[in-house]
Amino acid sequence: MLFGRDRVGNKLHMAATTMVAIGTFVSATWILSVNSWMQTPAGYVINENGQFMPDDWLAIIFNPSFLYRLVHMVLAAYLTVAFVVGAVSALHLLRDRTDPESRRSFSMAMWTAVLFAPLQMLAGDQHGLNTLEHQPIKVAAMEGHFEHHSSGNQPLALFGIPNTTDGRLDYAIEIPYLASLILTHTLHDQIRGLNEFPKTEWPPVAIVFFSFRVMVAVGMAMLALAPVSAWARYRLRLFDWPWLLRAAVVMGPSGFIAVLAGWITTKVGRQPYTVYELLRTSESLAPVKAPAVAASLIAFIVVYFFVLGAGTVYILRLMNHRPSTP
Repeated sequence: MLFGRDRVGNKLHMAATTMVAIGTFVSATWILSVNSWMQTPAGYVINENGQFMPDDWLAIIFNPSFLYRLVHMVLAAYLTVAFVVGAVSALHLLRDRTDPESRRSFSMAMWTAVLFAPLQMLAGDQHGLNTLEHQPIKVAAMEGHFEHHSSGNQPLALFGIPNTTDGRLDYAIEIPYLASLILTHTLHDQIRGLNEFPKTEWPPVAIVFFSFRVMVAVGMAMLALAPVSAWARYRLRLFDWPWLLRAAVVMGPSGFIAVLAGWITTKVGRQPYTVYELLRTSESLAPVKAPAVAASLIAFIVVYFFVLGAGTVYILRLMNHRPSTP
């Protein structure tokens, strides 16, 4: 009788998890469709009042960057959850290597990292090619390219400080040819630099440049941990290497950091436009008085500070409890 009840409970749990996953995917689809349309608008007409009007709903929904962003974001969500679960499981395994629930959840989290981290790198590469085609100014800001190399051997800037006044990247640490290889998959295709565009079209270069590097650095750390965990699994030491477990704990918030950095890159990189190349941000401001904006902003800060703070404390305490099977 108890065994049958457990089976029913497991089926209900799987059904609920599936419904949540489907709902999350549907929600992400519409959110990303709207945000992608602002980056690569399509399927619209502008009426005599200057308003955007739908002309082709399929073109609006499946605009040129939508599928790239959807795949990139869904994979990012899976990896974010995987590394949180992996961190919590690793924390409990450091306390008790024999805990069966923690071993099971850590194994699943590391399998997810092994499967999805390489896919995310591929999705990010394709998304970058799409962005280069439709938003070359954003890519130039992301890469810190102020000048293009006439020979096409564009170097990859690992670090530097964007100098928008003089139009150059100061203190640059670069790898020759690598940017050309990554962005065009050849060594000789030319990539336009920021100085080929009017400065009025530039986004805030420093923010885009550094947020992109944060996202890539965290993604590379995720990619590095995945094969290490696979090697540990092959050696039958997945739960027995303390340094691997500690690394997994440290990587717990990595997904959130990468996602936030990615959204900053894509949103700030779209500036100075709300709808890319069609509606400038300065032209899309609502006629609301400054005191009203300040009051609502303060209210949001206060409310979210307490909600986020209380939620964070609760979740951290929950994570600290040893997992148990109901």
